[in-house]
Amino acid sequence: MKIQTQYSYEKIWTDTNEKDLLRIIEEEIGDADPQGTLSYVKDSLKMKKTISVGSCKFRQKTIHENGEKNVSK
Repeated sequence: MKIQTQYSYEKIWTDTNEKDLLRIIEEEIGDADPQGTLSYVKDSLKMKKTISVGSCKFRQKTIHENGEKNVSK
């Protein structure tokens, strides 16, 4: 699963690897079980949801039927 992130002050979504996802979550929630939070985010993204953790949003990167990727403006 490819995951994208977007901070509240950003206008574009960024592809993010697993290591950086965990780092972002740790920064947003501190020591309050970042691995468990990442698991929750991944489970929620499977249901096509966008999840916010602190000031960062997470979404699953999808490819549309016409082959185009998500486009954010």
